[in-house]
Amino acid sequence: MTVAPTATPEPLYGPRFGSYPAEDVAWLLKDLSGVPLEAPAEEREAAIQAGRAHYAESLPVEYRPGPEYRRLFHRALEDSAERVAHAVGLVTELVLAARGPDAVLVSLARAGTPVGILMRRWARYAHGLDLPHYAISIVRGRGIDTVALRHLAEHHDPARIMFVDGWTGKGAIRRELTAALAGHAAATGRRFPDDLAVLADPGRCTPLHGTRDDFLVPSACLNSTVSGLVSRTVLNDRLIGPGDYHGAKFYAELAAEDVSAVFLDAVCARFGDVADRVAEDAPRALAADRAADWSGWTAVRRIGAEHGVADLNLIKPGVGETTRVLLRRVPWKVLARAGAGPELDHVRLLAAERGVPVVEVDPATLPYACVGLIHPRFSKGRAR
Repeated sequence: MTVAPTATPEPLYGPRFGSYPAEDVAWLLKDLSGVPLEAPAEEREAAIQAGRAHYAESLPVEYRPGPEYRRLFHRALEDSAERVAHAVGLVTELVLAARGPDAVLVSLARAGTPVGILMRRWARYAHGLDLPHYAISIVRGRGIDTVALRHLAEHHDPARIMFVDGWTGKGAIRRELTAALAGHAAATGRRFPDDLAVLADPGRCTPLHGTRDDFLVPSACLNSTVSGLVSRTVLNDRLIGPGDYHGAKFYAELAAEDVSAVFLDAVCARFGDVADRVAEDAPRALAADRAADWSGWTAVRRIGAEHGVADLNLIKPGVGETTRVLLRRVPWKVLARAGAGPELDHVRLLAAERGVPVVEVDPATLPYACVGLIHPRFSKGRAR
């Protein structure tokens, strides 16, 4: 006898979970806000590299920026809001061309969530559309949340789904998404397209992008305080059962430091400034060859060989990924394109705070603005 699957849990919405308005995003996550999951970066890194734990089983301690770093965030936002707005508009137009006006945006939490909200707002601004938007979890090495996929399939045509992320590094999550969805289709017969739309694609691994330049997306500067006060996602067998979504925490206690709405509002305020340019650029982008060539992955393999790092998971290319290394992991060093301007000021400040060397590299040999290297031989309290 075939047993019908149980109903999937209801989505979470702000303000009960997260600081985004309820209409901006439905979180397909389990609320773990009351569970102590944070551990110091050094302790987590030692456990991960020793094979005792997976990075998604715990959370890093939230970085609490000082006044100088907060000033850098606001300056970066002021400098880049128009550039981000243009990339949002362009990638949204590509998505609408691919999926039509009944597209469903599914952000990969957490970095994809602010981008998905911006794309939803662009679709409403430019076309009067009210696109559904969800946030779900995908974990490198563990795959995508299949309970969340079941919820999506129960409520929408899988062919209309478009997965969204903030940016690409070397393309690891892009590969994870493709493999996970192929496995899900083989197991269930439900096939979701594995397209991934991003603001910036310096890794050159997806045709759906607003730009392939490696530039600072200000939402990469911070953690939960620019992402609706929601943590990175958690997949821990002690807390997540077979019928549960992957988990996350809502840091309501950080409300006084929350700049999630500040980021969104600053970018949306520039929609009118870029609308004509997006209208001109979108047809050219649709006609252009946007095929993925995975040159970022090739560059990362070369960097690994040059610096003696065999595990490519320890190499995080691009401004966004380098920032994550400095905020969450145990960084070894940062490679920075010689002559890189103020958009790397926050990287330099974080590196100085953590005593991490920043090595300038010939721009001709580095396709990214910067690359963060996690310490490849780390055990608790010391580098080996």
